[in-house]
Amino acid sequence: MVFGVRGTTLPDREARSFVVEDGRLREGHCAELLADGGWILPGLVDMHTHPGSDGPSDPFDDGKLRRHLEQHRDAGVLLVRVPGSTVRIPDWAPSDPALPRIHSAGRWLAPPGCFYPGYGREITEDELADAAVEEAKAAGGWCKIIGDWEPGEASVPLEVLTAAVAAVHDIGARVAVHCQTAEGGRNAVLAGADSIEHGMHFDLALLDRMAAQGTALVPTFTTFADIAARAREGEPSPLRDWLLAGWAGLPGVVRAAHEAGVTVLAGTDCAPYGNIATEVGWLVRAGLPPEVAVGAASWTAREWLGEPGLADGAPADFVVYAEDPTVSPAVLADPQHIVLGGQVVR
Repeated sequence: MVFGVRGTTLPDREARSFVVEDGRLREGHCAELLADGGWILPGLVDMHTHPGSDGPSDPFDDGKLRRHLEQHRDAGVLLVRVPGSTVRIPDWAPSDPALPRIHSAGRWLAPPGCFYPGYGREITEDELADAAVEEAKAAGGWCKIIGDWEPGEASVPLEVLTAAVAAVHDIGARVAVHCQTAEGGRNAVLAGADSIEHGMHFDLALLDRMAAQGTALVPTFTTFADIAARAREGEPSPLRDWLLAGWAGLPGVVRAAHEAGVTVLAGTDCAPYGNIATEVGWLVRAGLPPEVAVGAASWTAREWLGEPGLADGAPADFVVYAEDPTVSPAVLADPQHIVLGGQVVR
């Protein structure tokens, strides 16, 4: 199938025309147009999602994995990063051209008792570095470490986390670290982690170092908005106070991170799948400029992952909108057209 598309591309804001042929974008013109006008973006990205399961008490299921990935795709999310799962993502999913492209991180790696029971791979401190390398190799480039859990529980010690990060970097792979305590966030940054997932209670004094070493922040507002809403309805407790304080401070962390030059990326963490427009809205409310917030779910995320955008010869993965989403970010929830690998989804 050969067809053309023309419109204003983001982030460069240029009027461009492409021909889609053999699953690739080519600069040029075509008489058969899918879209003539509008705003063309590289396919959307969810940088933190866990398809295949509906929650900690729900077993991973191949059917759910396909359905969740299709929900992402049908919302214009054509690339996902899966930072941890109960199982390694099965080979059929990344190889299916009808599903979003996947960057996975194997199984969660967690100290015993510091994650949802049975929901990851429990490892001791002595096992962490080898396990991190094993998961990164199996996943094809990423591993995910649960660096901390609830207040009062020990974080992965700095020297242990540093050794694990170094071991993974030695094989050319990257490390995402779950952080929601001040100590956990500190250890992750000092260890040289590639991404901080969540970042509640984060020490702002670490942001300059985080920016200098290229550590990204994926705050996952979407899931913590739900957690905070449930906490407000619960009985008073130290854990409830801690959660609500972390939620209240998260917008300030994200805003300060952006101002310090940290790359902030968009990830939802939870169902409903394909809900990245909501996360972008939270980033805007936190104080990110709308163009930065939209980029966090599209071109910036792709560049950070080493994936191409709207380039001649790149895979034809793009979305088209009637309005400029950097002016009206809510329009991200309503793409006019979605093209994945040159195939028209919508």
